[in-house]
Amino acid sequence: MKLLLLFLLCVSSVQSQGSLDYDDEDESPPKMEIRSNRPLDKRREMAPTLRPVAPPITGAGYRPRPPKRGKATDKKERIVYPDAGGCKHALEELGVLCPTGCELRTTLLKQEKSVKGVINDLKVKVNTLSESSSTFYEYVTVLEDKLVKRQKQRKDNDDLLSQYNTEVELQYNYIKDNLDNNIPSSLRVLRAVVDSLHKKIQKLENAIATQVDYCGAPCSVSCNIPVVSGKECEDIIRKGGEISEMYLIQPDPFVKPYRVYCDMETDNGGWTLIQNRQDGSVNFGRVWDQYKKGFGNIAKSGGKNYCDTPGEYWLGNDKISQLTKIGPTEVLIEMEDWDGNKVSAHYGGFTIQNEGNKYQLSVSNYKGTAGNALMEGASQLYGENRTMTIHNGMYFSTYDRDNDGWYVLALDI
Repeated sequence: MKLLLLFLLCVSSVQSQGSLDYDDEDESPPKMEIRSNRPLDKRREMAPTLRPVAPPITGAGYRPRPPKRGKATDKKERIVYPDAGGCKHALEELGVLCPTGCELRTTLLKQEKSVKGVINDLKVKVNTLSESSSTFYEYVTVLEDKLVKRQKQRKDNDDLLSQYNTEVELQYNYIKDNLDNNIPSSLRVLRAVVDSLHKKIQKLENAIATQVDYCGAPCSVSCNIPVVSGKECEDIIRKGGEISEMYLIQPDPFVKPYRVYCDMETDNGGWTLIQNRQDGSVNFGRVWDQYKKGFGNIAKSGGKNYCDTPGEYWLGNDKISQLTKIGPTEVLIEMEDWDGNKVSAHYGGFTIQNEGNKYQLSVSNYKGTAGNALMEGASQLYGENRTMTIHNGMYFSTYDRDNDGWYVLALDI
């Protein structure tokens, strides 16, 4: 900044001589008139004469002229300074410059134009810097306001965090107290309950193992099997089989015939019994492969020469799926309680898909007195709980292969 001020002072001293041109050093100094002489007026020249001239009068003459009183408007007498070897200053009162002054003045005058340009550029930059400083000041002001808000928000967050920490500590102490005091006593009670349940489960497992061993293979019977057979029971009744008993059917010529119980009395007969449960002698809590092949006793003798009484059994998913592919199939479900009250559900459409489709169930055209549970769900439930009991469109599930997300033994009636 100091250099800049010095530079500006030099420029201002140069500007005071701005009326001079660059070539002033080449001009000769102005001529000074000699005041002790007065030019001769040609009109006043004396005419030449041939007459002799008398000598001038000697002796006392006129007294010296009194000096004229100067007027207020008269200019000061110009002072003539001796030429010291340098050029004269633009203002005569300042006298003559030093010998190097002329060279310095010329150099400064030549640099005046470029210096003015630099000064103008500096002025523009200073103005720009001033505007930028104003903008920066405003931006800093905005940041300070935001910082104040953030600091207040941080303080509020710290207060809230402190409050939450207090609540967490209270909850931690409460949980720790329960873990140290209440949970051990509860665990002791639960351990006793688990031990009791474990003993009951062992008893049930033993009973189930006995039943599995008993029903591991179809019971051998000495009943005579009728000669008449067919694709299924409806085909048999059309061929003359009118007695409800055990028959051989072969829905597919490429599949070996197998035993089924045909009901030839209920609702005009011709019904193939795919499941029968009556006394709980057969365990239906089976795995996937057992439901696939079938299990239980097809029929037993009621004291006659043929097996006229159905046993407890599940025909098998592969066989049921095969029966529903012969053509349009209907299913009749009959239920009876221990008091002899009977209800039924009849579906005009009934299909079981193959194992690749997880034996998916499809029913339609309900009629009966048992309630349309397969299509509408259990009537005692509501909302989502009822929806979860709908079987139509569901896949078959067992406890070792859950395909519908809900543990239900399909057709466990």
